[in-house]
Amino acid sequence: MGGLQQYSGLARSLLETSQLTAKQLEQAVTQAAQEVKPLSRVLVELQLLSSEQLTQFCKQTYHLPVFDLSNTQPSALPPQYLSMDLIERHCALPLFLKNNILYLALSDPTNMAALDDFSFRFNLITDAQLVDEAQLALLLKQLQKGESSHLIDLEQVETDDLHHLTLTDENQQSSQGSQDDDAPIVRYIYKIMLEAVNCFASDIHFEPYERFYRIRFRIDGLLHDFASAPISYANRFAARLKVMAQLDISERRLPQDGRIKLQLPHHNTIDMRVSSLPIQAGEKIVLRLLDSSAIKLDINQLGFNEQQKQLYLAALNQSQGMILATGPTGSGKTVSLYTGLSILNTVSANISTAEDPVEIIMPGINQLQVNPKIGLSFAHALRAFLRQDPDIIMVGEIRDLETAEIAVKAAQTGHLVLSTLHTNSATETLTRLSNMGLAAYNIASSINIIIAQRLARKLCPHCKKPELLNAQQLTQLGIDVADTQTIYQANGCHLCTDGYKGRTGVYEVLPMNSELADLIIKGADSLTLARAAQAAGLLTLRHAALNKVQAGIISLAEANRITDK
Repeated sequence: MGGLQQYSGLARSLLETSQLTAKQLEQAVTQAAQEVKPLSRVLVELQLLSSEQLTQFCKQTYHLPVFDLSNTQPSALPPQYLSMDLIERHCALPLFLKNNILYLALSDPTNMAALDDFSFRFNLITDAQLVDEAQLALLLKQLQKGESSHLIDLEQVETDDLHHLTLTDENQQSSQGSQDDDAPIVRYIYKIMLEAVNCFASDIHFEPYERFYRIRFRIDGLLHDFASAPISYANRFAARLKVMAQLDISERRLPQDGRIKLQLPHHNTIDMRVSSLPIQAGEKIVLRLLDSSAIKLDINQLGFNEQQKQLYLAALNQSQGMILATGPTGSGKTVSLYTGLSILNTVSANISTAEDPVEIIMPGINQLQVNPKIGLSFAHALRAFLRQDPDIIMVGEIRDLETAEIAVKAAQTGHLVLSTLHTNSATETLTRLSNMGLAAYNIASSINIIIAQRLARKLCPHCKKPELLNAQQLTQLGIDVADTQTIYQANGCHLCTDGYKGRTGVYEVLPMNSELADLIIKGADSLTLARAAQAAGLLTLRHAALNKVQAGIISLAEANRITDK
C-alpha cells in the first residue's frame, strides 16, 4: 500500500489496476524524472505498454474520447499558442481554442504540469484531449523539423525564402558590419518580420525571461504568442535589432527608441518604430509596424452608423472650428482623422499636420514630425503653421495648455483644426479641456464635434455561431429583444484568430449645440453634460457596441471588453 501512496495520476491508476508491476512502474517513473519526459512517453519507449494499449487504458479509466491526430497537419495548429519550450518540455500540443478553453493534445490526460504551464503562459483555462502517443510523437517530430512556419529554427531559415525582404539603405549601412557573423539571427528576425506583415500584426514583442524567450504579435488589438527561441539567443536578438534600428548596442541600462525601414515586394515599405526596454531578464524590444499602404481611408468602412457619418461630414464641411477624436491609445483616432483629411485634401486647401510620429503618408498634405529633443513641440509646430497661410491643421495630440490654447485660437480665426485627446467619452473631453485651464467660453465657441471611439474585433463570418441567451438576459444587457434575431459568439477556424478577423470602429459622436454650450459656460460636470447629450439623442459607446452585437458584427463578449456595462 505504501508504494501506491507515492504515486498519483496515470502512475497510480496503472498500479491500482495491476497493468504494471511495482518494479516496472518504478523503473518508468525514475527514467521519466531523469530524462524530464512525460511518463506516458517513457512507458511506450520502454515497451511496457504499446501506444494503443496506453490510449485504450486512459480512455476506459478516465472516460475520455480519443482525438484522432492522424490527419492533423502542423499548419492546422493555432500558431499563437505554439510555444516550443512548453511543447518540448511536456510533449503536449495546443489543438484549438473553444469557448476560451485551450485544448491540449496529451497522451496522459492527468499531466497537470502541462495543463498548468500552458494555462499560466496564455492566461487561459486548459483542458486535455486524449491522443495516441505514437500519433502525438509523429506530429511533434514534424514541428521540430521546422514544418510549421511559426516555429522557426535559426539554422533552417533559408536566405532564399527572404530574397525579397531587405532593409532600406539608411538601415542597411549600419547593419552590414556584423551581419555575416550573425546570419542565422538575421534570417530569423527577417522571417518574423515577414510573418508579422502577413498576419496584419501591428506590433512585435521580443521578450526575454529567465527560462525562455518569447515572441508575440499584436493582432486585432490583442497579443498572441507566435514563436519561441532558446533563451541563449536573447542578447543576440537584442543586439541585432538595435543595430538595425541604429541604436547604441553598448547601452543596456536605459530605454532607447529608433526606426527600421523594411523593403517588401512590389516596392512597399514598412516603417517600424523600435523601442528597447531593460527588464530583469535582459532587453525587451518592441516593434510597431506602420504600414500606411494597408490602411483604408474610406468613411463608409470605419464603422459609423448613417447618422454619425453625416454629423462627421457636416463638421468637415465647416470652414473653422475643432474636430476632436478621443479614446485610448490604439483606438483608431488617427485613421478617423486621416479619413476626414482625405476628404478635405483638394488642390484648393492648404493642409498641415504635426504628428509624433507621422504614421500615414498622404501626398498633397504638409506633414511634420515633432521632435521635442530639439524644441520642435506640437505648440511650436502650430505657431509655424499659422505663419504658412493654412486652411486646415491637424495636431497629433493636445497634451498641454499651451497646445490647447493655440489650437483654440486657430479654430476661432478661420481655420479648421483636427486633433486627438486621451479621454474615455465625448463629454469627458469637455471637462478635460476645462481642467487643462482653457476658458469655458473658448471651449464652447471653438468645438464643432467630438468623436469618442474604440476598436472592436469583428466576428469571423466563416465560423461565428449563435449565442444562446433568453429574452430576460438580453433585456438586462440593454438589448432590444424585438429587434434582435440572433446574437453570435466567437468560435474559431483556420481563417481567423480565436474566432475574430479584422476590426471595426465603435463611435460616440457629440456635436456641439446651444444647450451644451450653456452648460459648459456654467461649469457643469461631465455627468450633467452626459445626461444633456443623451437627452439630445447621443448614441453612447455602449449602445453603439450593442447595436453591432445585434447586427452580428461583433460578439457580446467583445462589446463588454471595450465598453463599460
